[in-house]
Amino acid sequence: MTSDRAAYKLLRLLVRVLARIPRPVGRLLGRMAGTAAALAPVPRLRVALDNMRLCLGDELDEAALRRLYHRMFRHFGRMLFEVPHILNLDRGDPSRYVTFEGEEHLLEALGRGRGAFVLTAHFGNWELMSAAFTDRYNGGAIVARPVDPPPADRVLNELRCRYGGEIIPKQRGMRRVLGALSEGKPVGILLDQNVDWYEGAFVPFLGRTACTNKGLALLALRTGAPVVPMFNVRRPGGGYRVVIEPAVELQVTGDKLRDVDDNTARFSEVISRWIRAHPDHWFWFHRRWKTRSYCPLPGEGDHRKR
Repeated sequence: MTSDRAAYKLLRLLVRVLARIPRPVGRLLGRMAGTAAALAPVPRLRVALDNMRLCLGDELDEAALRRLYHRMFRHFGRMLFEVPHILNLDRGDPSRYVTFEGEEHLLEALGRGRGAFVLTAHFGNWELMSAAFTDRYNGGAIVARPVDPPPADRVLNELRCRYGGEIIPKQRGMRRVLGALSEGKPVGILLDQNVDWYEGAFVPFLGRTACTNKGLALLALRTGAPVVPMFNVRRPGGGYRVVIEPAVELQVTGDKLRDVDDNTARFSEVISRWIRAHPDHWFWFHRRWKTRSYCPLPGEGDHRKR
């Protein structure tokens, strides 16, 4: 048995064990795990606090930023124990885990006959939301990059596809995206990660210029498929509330470069709005501002770390 296969079997067993932990117990264990992680002296984790200072430092003092930092860790600690419950969505009442609001906006968009893009981010519990969504709507697709290591990617994709969802790799996935749209399916896009300069447009994100993937704008303009925002927020008693908003009104002037940049900025503003409303729900660990729109001068090493 190869090491990857052994790791895969161990991870799959772990997921099944975690799925059996009662949700209240999982929430408690997750909070404890998140609190411990927030106190761990791991420099890589401090990227999150640096990002918070960068974006929220003018609004929050250091004590408030650190409290937010700890809340974020507790959120993701609980998420660790929630994701395995994807295995239980089809048992009993799925609203125990996820409820939906604003579904009429998605139905109206799909009713146009061109499929639809679902605009979202690494926010809340995006994995649980995606699985519940595909279960509710009998399928759909999501564009995602592989997770390291490969055994973890395999286990995660099994959870993502459990209810008929399709995973489209970010690289060279254009044909499959167009195919899903032509079949009238919704295609999920997480648009909150850094990309290289040649893949993105430099647009405002949380008050800072960030290189943002312009592929969604290009495809939306090319296909006419509406772009529908969908985000999830933790409910006080457990589980999540998924909110679907009306389709983003695209700007179409005929100037392709301008339209791509302006529409990418519109998408980024939607994500920024949700993060500002629930800052503890976003994955601040990502080096979102790594790609710069200029060449840093000597001595600007701190910026290159962002």
